[in-house]
Amino acid sequence: MATPGVNTPGVATPLKPEVNAYRRWYSTLHPSLQLIGLQLWLPLFFIVAFCLCYVAAFHAPHPHDVPVGIVGSAQQFESDLDRTAPGVVSVESLATVDEARAAVLSGRVAVAFEPATSTIYKASAHQYQVAALLPVIITPALQSENITPTTVDLAPLPPYDEYGTVSMYLMLAWCIGGYMVAMFIGLMGAPLRHRSRMAVIVVGGALISLITNVLAGPVVGAVDGHFGALFLIAWGWIVAVGLAVNGLSYFAGRFIAVPAMVIFVFLSMPSSGAAYPSWFMPEPFAWLNNVVVGSGITEMLKRELYGVGPGFARGFIMMAGYAVVGLVLMFVGKPYLEWRRVRRVISGRTTMFADANTANREFLTRERDEILSRHGLLTTDTGTIHTIPVDQREGLDEPTAPGMFFGTPGGLEADVEADDQPKGRPAQPTAGTHAEQ
Repeated sequence: MATPGVNTPGVATPLKPEVNAYRRWYSTLHPSLQLIGLQLWLPLFFIVAFCLCYVAAFHAPHPHDVPVGIVGSAQQFESDLDRTAPGVVSVESLATVDEARAAVLSGRVAVAFEPATSTIYKASAHQYQVAALLPVIITPALQSENITPTTVDLAPLPPYDEYGTVSMYLMLAWCIGGYMVAMFIGLMGAPLRHRSRMAVIVVGGALISLITNVLAGPVVGAVDGHFGALFLIAWGWIVAVGLAVNGLSYFAGRFIAVPAMVIFVFLSMPSSGAAYPSWFMPEPFAWLNNVVVGSGITEMLKRELYGVGPGFARGFIMMAGYAVVGLVLMFVGKPYLEWRRVRRVISGRTTMFADANTANREFLTRERDEILSRHGLLTTDTGTIHTIPVDQREGLDEPTAPGMFFGTPGGLEADVEADDQPKGRPAQPTAGTHAEQ
């Protein structure tokens, strides 16, 4: 049953709906405990997503259907590989040596074999794990035909990126930077206009791009040169990720961390091909390599730094796609958010988080006034602080705060008794921004 609110002349006051028994019980807890309890979903979500995405994806990477090129006829080579490494490789016939080399550098095939010179071509800068493992896998099939191959690395890694991990960690920095900027906009910037949100994303993206590239290059020495190009690539991707998360925030509210981290961290990183190529990953991570931002960022980095990978077009298309989706969600989401807020106000409903915030503000106000009163001060209804006359201070200096180490017997701060309230009215807490979404 709804209970009527306080009547104000000329103002229609919505009825406040009855809350369930659980919410009534929860509201009796200490306000700080209420806030802590309402945020514990985040670490729970984090550990579950970490296990389902990272542990599930990386616990047993195994090569499957890895594309291997051969110059000329592939029939005999394929039959030998089916016998020595069944299900591991998928053989593709290439017309010329130049086509084979180009296919390896672009990532179209993992390695390529040229029978005329018994040469295996690989590109460590594109996929270090593949370049190290595939020659070992196909060599027994070649040796069964009395062929002893030699290996040529078309794109070796430099000594400052010995295992090819720089692109992975730069990708993570840019993804996390982009989604965190927009996540905090969604959490605390609901009243902001579109242009204000976009300005924060664009400026924040430029700052994050500058910091990461300065640290990775001149400071750490993990990147040699390419500063201008990497700055622009990072800036573009951070803005694209930020726009997408900003658009989602209108619908997810304070739970924006869930879709943001799932899309741009927990699914993106295992599917990106940065740690292991998609040919080593189980489904759905292998397929997601086609759409996750991590894949687009990593391939653009490898193309810029080492001249390998499919090229920039794929990355720019993905970048534009995420940005457009974010803009569409942004323009659709703001009216939706306003509709939700109007409906909540009309219905008189509140959220547990909003109630906990209100209770915590009131508790902190009472605690502040109690501390002031013990020091001979009081707060009036205008917010000014006055000195309590000496003859009225009796009994105000009794310690009511918990012990430094063990606290009060109940574990919570002592309640402020009505008789101990200072004379004067505590300052009313100011209304917060939109925190209940």
